[in-house]
Amino acid sequence: VSTKHGATQVVCDIDDGDTTWILVSSILVLGMCPALAFFEAGMLRSKNTLSIISQIFVGNVILSVMWLVFGYTLSFGPSIGGLIGAPDHLFWIGLSFKECGSRAVNIPSGLYALFQMMFATITPLLMTGAYAERLKWSAFIVFTVIWELLVYYPLVHWIWGGGFLHRIGVLDFAGGIVIHTSAGMGALVSAMYIGQRKDFFAYEGEFPPSNLPLAATGVALLWMGWFGFNGGSAFSSGSVAVSAVISTHIGACSSAVVWLGLCMYNHRPAATGIYNGVLAGLAGITPASGFVNIQATMLIGVVCGLVSYFGVRVSKRHFHIDDALDVHWVHGATGAVGSIMIGAFGQLQTDDYKGVYFDVAASPKQFGIQVFGVALVALYSGAVTYTILRVMEA
Repeated sequence: VSTKHGATQVVCDIDDGDTTWILVSSILVLGMCPALAFFEAGMLRSKNTLSIISQIFVGNVILSVMWLVFGYTLSFGPSIGGLIGAPDHLFWIGLSFKECGSRAVNIPSGLYALFQMMFATITPLLMTGAYAERLKWSAFIVFTVIWELLVYYPLVHWIWGGGFLHRIGVLDFAGGIVIHTSAGMGALVSAMYIGQRKDFFAYEGEFPPSNLPLAATGVALLWMGWFGFNGGSAFSSGSVAVSAVISTHIGACSSAVVWLGLCMYNHRPAATGIYNGVLAGLAGITPASGFVNIQATMLIGVVCGLVSYFGVRVSKRHFHIDDALDVHWVHGATGAVGSIMIGAFGQLQTDDYKGVYFDVAASPKQFGIQVFGVALVALYSGAVTYTILRVMEA
């Protein structure tokens, strides 16, 4: 990207290898939606299996159309006051399958929009695991559409689309703040507002899963899709993508080992514990996966494992919050922790982004910026989620 006489000119350098990798990554991330459906259906009671799978698939198609019509431009259009994008790219007008855009000069702008679509579709659907078995179909659709419009699109613009948080230096490699912190806080507010399921106290919040093999299939597919989720966020097939993919796996395994050890210490190895440990590590390393080395990745995974394990126990046993699949701890808290730890361990100097030079260095200032970004996004998501639910109930 070059500037001449005040006008921004984009010099494209389309790379076939990078384009192929982002295409594959987009497909991998798309596969995370049915994977999420399988995981949630297996972990919930059998009478809700068809309902939860249908919700995920219906949400996917609605959110995809929304992203095509106006979501992309509100997120990545020219900034209006650093708060939201301008309607320059409604229906993806101005995007190309041959030419690049200013976001990534090495891949077609249409592919960039497609990859981001996959993030937009899965984010609000993460919250289905929190209010599962308690929301009517019509309420689910209304809530998902409004939350996407009022929470997700603005947050994407603030951090990834050139908005005010991006300008002050908030870093989020693949969605720890934009996706996991926002959805986690939305999940917490939703679970608290809607209330507990019948027999919550009889099971101490731990309702027996209906189909662990189906849940395991879902986790396995989510794990595989996460390589595209994080690795594709490098927007190139270079060293940053390699680092992100490796960090994804190491983060997941480090967290899962913590959950395994704690489950064995307190009772016995539990399949559900291993599943949660893997997902907690994946969510926690997401914001930092392209910014930290392997040693820091292991530490982040361990910390996320500890935070999520004890957080889930306290949430259910002491505060009696019926977040059916512990979304606010397994995704929300870990995403926040990983985002903040960029300020402690982040280190990246690269021009792999083909035109955008990254120079990330951990510092007390960066740590403070990360804390501010996480706190603001959590408060915003929580407040808007509560407002949406109140209005819907009125």
